[in-house]
Amino acid sequence: MQILNVWNKFNIHWAKVILIALASIGSVTTFAQSKRWVRQNNPNYDERKISYGFLIGLHSSALQIKYSDAFVTPAFDSVYAVQPKWSSGFSLGFIVNYRAAEYLDFRLTPKVSFYEHNLQYVYTNRSTAPVDQQVSSTMVEFPLLAKYKSARRGNVRMYMVGGVTPGIEASGKKDIESTINRLELERFNFSIEGGFGFDLYYPLFKFSPEIRFSRGLLDMLGNKTNPYGAPLEAVYLNTVTVYLLFQ
Repeated sequence: MQILNVWNKFNIHWAKVILIALASIGSVTTFAQSKRWVRQNNPNYDERKISYGFLIGLHSSALQIKYSDAFVTPAFDSVYAVQPKWSSGFSLGFIVNYRAAEYLDFRLTPKVSFYEHNLQYVYTNRSTAPVDQQVSSTMVEFPLLAKYKSARRGNVRMYMVGGVTPGIEASGKKDIESTINRLELERFNFSIEGGFGFDLYYPLFKFSPEIRFSRGLLDMLGNKTNPYGAPLEAVYLNTVTVYLLFQ
């Protein structure tokens, strides 16, 4: 029942994101159709074999949990549920874009991302307040992506993007006390990503708003023996990010 409750909360967030994304598609598509025959800015911009830029990302992330067998044992009767909480953060990075074909690009976007991971431990005893475990991390990530583009219409082009992202925690700090009395996460992560965006062409640059969904593949749970790690078998990082790319 607790797992279903957690997934229901996740589904609510995904529904909101999808609704906003569909509204964005509709508004940008309408704009593109109305400007279809205007003079093109930077008409030869996409002919460049290699181009560069920078990005700013605003993300919302949450840990997806998997309970361990120990969770149903008498040792954890007092733990009612472990509930992931969504947290916001941001990213800064660079863009190296390689034009492979007319409608296909490959790009590397190394970036630094700032995360806050939150799990709330709820107890069966109502007199015991829920305990929030928060872990802050600074990740250096290296997304390697393929970008499939539509035909350009005026100064607008739609695209889809997908790929993989390895990452490593940059601070490298280890608090001995935290390994005993705190939730601990691993320093490495590897995720798959997918999303879509729009290239908007201006006289001096190209601006691309983009939304991307990331699903972690590596178990990030560190210490699995302390009171906060033992009820869990694995945790994975899921992220929704809105990027603003400038090239």
